[in-house]
Amino acid sequence: MKIFLIGLPGSGKTTVGKELARKLNVPFLDLDAEVEMREKRQIQQLFKTQGESYFRKIESLVLKEWCGSTSDFVMATGGGTPCFFDNMDQINKAGESFFLDVPTKEIANRIKKSNLNKRPLFENLHEEELKDKIEFLRSQRMGFYQKAHHRIVSDQVNVNDITSQLNG
Repeated sequence: MKIFLIGLPGSGKTTVGKELARKLNVPFLDLDAEVEMREKRQIQQLFKTQGESYFRKIESLVLKEWCGSTSDFVMATGGGTPCFFDNMDQINKAGESFFLDVPTKEIANRIKKSNLNKRPLFENLHEEELKDKIEFLRSQRMGFYQKAHHRIVSDQVNVNDITSQLNG
């Protein structure tokens, strides 16, 4: 089974995804890391040198390759992945999608503690602008996120939240 975790940056896709993959005994994939391996450059370098539209094209290509694979895995997508091209449709056709719906205040707190230089959409923002940016992204992306098969609303999403929905 392919499991795709979607949601805003800082919603816990990577953290929960790694733990879920361990529990299910399948590989964990981080779509951003897959793009970086393919391009041999970090995401922030791609944004700066090639622009977001180039990054989104490569991201979609790599996603489609994984969607078409015969392997089982848990994938943490990028926060914007579901919002471009037909990515959300590809995700939903290939496997089970989970929207990790974490409140913007919690996401802002997490992102403040992270390395903003590795987050191109947030790197030049002041602390007071961060929550506004997250709320803006949420409003822009919610229509795509709501297409997920499952929605988990929590300050602290955990593996049991996902496995209970998988087991139905």
